[in-house]
Amino acid sequence: MGRQQQRLTALQVRKLTKPGLYGDGGGLTLQITKGGAKSWLFRFMMAGKAHGMGLGPTHTVGLAEARQKALAARKLLLDGINPLTAKKQDQLATALANARMMTFDQCAEAYISAHKAGWKNEKHADQWTNTISTYASPVFGQMPVAEVDTALVVKCLKPIWEAKTETASRLRGRIESILGWATTSGYRTGENPARWKGHLDNLLATISKASRTKHHPSLPWQHMNDFLTHLRARAGLSARAVELTILTACRSGEVRGAKWSEFDLANKVWTIPAERMKARREHDVPLSETALRLLKAIPETGDLVFTGTKGQELSDMSLTAVIRRMNEGENPAWVDSNGDGITVHGFRSSFRMWAAETTSYPREVAEHALAHQLPDAVERAYQRGSQFAKRAALMAEWAAYCDKVPRKADVAQIKRGNHAKTSKQELKTVN
Repeated sequence: MGRQQQRLTALQVRKLTKPGLYGDGGGLTLQITKGGAKSWLFRFMMAGKAHGMGLGPTHTVGLAEARQKALAARKLLLDGINPLTAKKQDQLATALANARMMTFDQCAEAYISAHKAGWKNEKHADQWTNTISTYASPVFGQMPVAEVDTALVVKCLKPIWEAKTETASRLRGRIESILGWATTSGYRTGENPARWKGHLDNLLATISKASRTKHHPSLPWQHMNDFLTHLRARAGLSARAVELTILTACRSGEVRGAKWSEFDLANKVWTIPAERMKARREHDVPLSETALRLLKAIPETGDLVFTGTKGQELSDMSLTAVIRRMNEGENPAWVDSNGDGITVHGFRSSFRMWAAETTSYPREVAEHALAHQLPDAVERAYQRGSQFAKRAALMAEWAAYCDKVPRKADVAQIKRGNHAKTSKQELKTVN
């Protein structure tokens, strides 16, 4: 029986060149293609169907080794196991073993690289990189991604879960996405240890979104005209950018990226394209006479209205620096009602509070002025227009208020270090 199963010799395997199949016995077959390539094939029947499993080329797998592989396959068949299925499982196990060399940081880098083209801007990719490198990498960044478990994820999140809840919440979601990518890519198996529902929600406190929101400090609207008086005394494009931000109630990024081609000064409108808006919808901004005078006083030196030292877009910090410099010397220290230093973004809150407390314009007019989407779906359906005419009137009134010469009683004489309240009302940030 043994001799019948070993019909080929090493010399025959080496010298045979005619294309075809040459049986050695027991299912082991030498296969020669028309191109002259030689390889081993294990042929077998299972559940009434013929199968063939490659065992490797003859220049790598010799006759003796091929017989051992065929013997192992026959033993699997005796146990009712398909050798092809077992081979695929072995390959998967090997791939997973190799994947243990793929670290979490490497997976994070690959995930960000694969998805950043679909993100809004480079800043979003930087935020992903920074949060991962700051909080996740020190805990398990250099570990094989297959070994990241629930205990490690909790170890990463717990120190900042209550102190920096918004950051921690975003970090958890980003870790979950990276581990999900690793699983789909075959670098790990099993449930995602960073998932929230039915998993981490059992281990970490559920903190409401409202309680984790940190508002941007905003200047009480009663002091806006005094602030602008001091602001207009300062030279430079950064100060003018802050001024236009106030007069239009726009976001800092929308003003810093403003292009002359977006302005129709004759019709008193600034059209911000959708790609530069947070909501990704085109926004028409009515320009008051004060805003028009400001724009006409700025020389056109390129496509951008406000350019930095090298002709590039002004940075966000350049506008913040204007407010910080205004707090130096004998100028008032501009703070919000809680004594916190105000921010450029907070001027939108100042405008919104002024509109609510001193005008009779409907809420949706002010919301449209801020390029906000109305929260109620039914209300949105009936308010499809932008109410431009009403917004133009509202912005004209806002500019007129800002242009008022402040009375002595209106001046916010709050020196640095003196955190006296300037208003009893709660000022909330408008995003």
